[in-house]
Amino acid sequence: MSDQILQGLLKNKTIRFAAITGRELVTEARRIHSLSRTATAALGRELLMVAMMSSQLKNDTDSVSAILSGGGPGGNLVCVGRKGPFVKGCAGDPACELPPKENGKLDVGGYVGRSGKLTVVRDLSMKEPYVGMCHLVSGEIAEDFAEYFTASEQQPSLVYLGVRLEPVSGQVLGAGGLLIQPLPDCPAENVDYVMAKANDIPHLTERLSKGECLKDILFSLFPQGDVTFTEELVPAYRCDCSRERMERALMSLGREDLEEIIEEDGQAELSCHFCNSRYTFTKAELEAILREGAGA
Repeated sequence: MSDQILQGLLKNKTIRFAAITGRELVTEARRIHSLSRTATAALGRELLMVAMMSSQLKNDTDSVSAILSGGGPGGNLVCVGRKGPFVKGCAGDPACELPPKENGKLDVGGYVGRSGKLTVVRDLSMKEPYVGMCHLVSGEIAEDFAEYFTASEQQPSLVYLGVRLEPVSGQVLGAGGLLIQPLPDCPAENVDYVMAKANDIPHLTERLSKGECLKDILFSLFPQGDVTFTEELVPAYRCDCSRERMERALMSLGREDLEEIIEEDGQAELSCHFCNSRYTFTKAELEAILREGAGA
């Protein structure tokens, strides 16, 4: 089944939700970065979350970025989402693997670390982006984003994120997420209604991996009369790097640094952390960039 994001409302339109199935998205991230099993689960969860957040963006120039800095062996996890929703991400150490926890689950919290922070940058094409942050709760990512929404955006949220892998090969069998947020003036009993479903929601990824349809799963969690779907989107892993962007990066180095590269190396090779694309600039091209006003 193809990847999908469903947005909608619950309980007389007093609660909004976004739900995602993203097996192809996470599989592409695993392929690009040669992710270990633990890294696949960790970066996959963050990509799913950022995809749901970016599904709310209105303008082509808008973006949302999330940086997990937990102090764990996996290093920083960075994900960026744009309207589409299109997402990209990278991990500090994509090859790092950890033994499973006692319950047999992948140790995402150990990979991410638990002593750092989650930073979210929302660039909504205004004069200044909004930057919010919170301390990590567990490094398991879903709990950390729930804490972020509550502490930084004053938006109590129920967050579920899951990536299910084949134990030996690491193949992505299923990936899913759910974000539920009460709207202003939502009755307390409606919040209690959603919280009562909390024990059933963690089965979402398992059910997706067995081939169940995302919409059918939502209807099994919430009766059809309680659900109103408002939008359906197709998320994808897509990097927006380009030679022009790399050229601007070189120009931003400044005249002295660029002259040093020309004299010592005679060329420059830049690589994108999100898709591993490489861009080579010859000496003549670097000199042209220098003439165009490096550091301007």
